[in-house]
Amino acid sequence: MTLLIIVVVLAIIFDFINGFHDAANSIATIVTTRVLTPFQAVLWAASFNFIAFFVAKYFIGGFGIAETVSKVVWEEFITLPIILSGLLAAIAWNLLTWRLGIPSSSSHTLIGGFGGAAICGSGFQSIHGGVIIKIISFIFLAPLIGMVISALITIGVVWAFRKSNPRKADNIFKKLQLVSSGLFSLGHGMNDSQKVMGIIATAMIAVGKMESVDSMPDWIPLTCFAAIGMGTMIGGWRIVKTMGSKITKVTPIEGVCAETAGAITLFITEILKIPVSTTHTITGAIMGVGAVKRLSAVRWGITINLLWAWILTIPVSALLAGFIYLVVRLLGIQ
Repeated sequence: MTLLIIVVVLAIIFDFINGFHDAANSIATIVTTRVLTPFQAVLWAASFNFIAFFVAKYFIGGFGIAETVSKVVWEEFITLPIILSGLLAAIAWNLLTWRLGIPSSSSHTLIGGFGGAAICGSGFQSIHGGVIIKIISFIFLAPLIGMVISALITIGVVWAFRKSNPRKADNIFKKLQLVSSGLFSLGHGMNDSQKVMGIIATAMIAVGKMESVDSMPDWIPLTCFAAIGMGTMIGGWRIVKTMGSKITKVTPIEGVCAETAGAITLFITEILKIPVSTTHTITGAIMGVGAVKRLSAVRWGITINLLWAWILTIPVSALLAGFIYLVVRLLGIQ
């Protein structure tokens, strides 16, 4: 029982860290275009992170992403030490990438850690290959979808406002950024909170406290959505700089296009029950906006470095979790 409590607390801590690690995803453009101050922006994003609970539960009708995450490892191979090791690895990697200002994926860190600890404990037979392949494929598909949608929206907006006064159009889109950033924060809350919900549900199932994700009590999702909202309020200022200005310079019009495209992508994956990286999604959307101006507007060198960080996140997290699991087993933690 004590280990279960530790696992649940660590999961909530990870969710909180996820919030401040990924805060930049939904506020980078709104801060760099000076629509809101940093404090106003994180408060705005945090509010929508929490509202996402009610949207997922009462409008979408469930927590499908949480169910998908719970199936990363086959149920018969899941133990609390495996979940503990995965969480410790995910927290360590998240804090390191936050410290270095690298917008890596908290989602893939968590999934990599969970899977890596299971592999170390029971071999590759312990992981659900189909689920893992689907998640890994969206490392590339999520930013690509975000980029295509963003480019199409940008082209449409530029054409629609081609005869407008630039200053007037700028003022209109500054106000619209409040809507687009709110929508993206909504998608962020729905997507990322559910990953932690899936881990907590898995731990509860492993010790016989729950039968399935569907029987999850409301305190689990409410706590997870609240934790990510609180984490967002702390903010991730190092990553704001990378997301808001280093990839490409973003104007209010482009901010609206990028955030709207990112939100649409997240809503699509929510319906498909696929856990994706909000970091990857908004980065692809920002790249799409920049590419419409001209290909040289995107700093492709930085983008390539980000891509390497994305690719390495799952294997590095898995290796780290495997090492931690060996230590946990050596210490006799059950």
